[in-house]
Amino acid sequence: MNQISLPADLPPDLVRVHLFVSGRVQGIGYRASTWDMAQLLKLNGWVRNLRDGRVEAVFEGSKANVEEMIRWCHQGPPTAGVQRVELDHESPEGLQGFEVMQSR
Repeated sequence: MNQISLPADLPPDLVRVHLFVSGRVQGIGYRASTWDMAQLLKLNGWVRNLRDGRVEAVFEGSKANVEEMIRWCHQGPPTAGVQRVELDHESPEGLQGFEVMQSR
């Protein structure tokens, strides 16, 4: 069985979530606001729009900060109308920085 080896210098409390946000979340600044919030919380990862109208994002950081980001995603910026947030916990990869990626 193959094992995934992670970089040895990853912080012990590092967590990763992969989420999808549904509702009125495109064309209203959701990705830009997500970037702002990720910077504030010192999270790594990315965010992008999907063709089906959802927003997809990955966040890596301390457990407390990732949990705060998840709470924020349920509301989003004032112009958003979030209906649903689906998330999966994944193994951290040691991402560096946070970016707004091209739509997919």
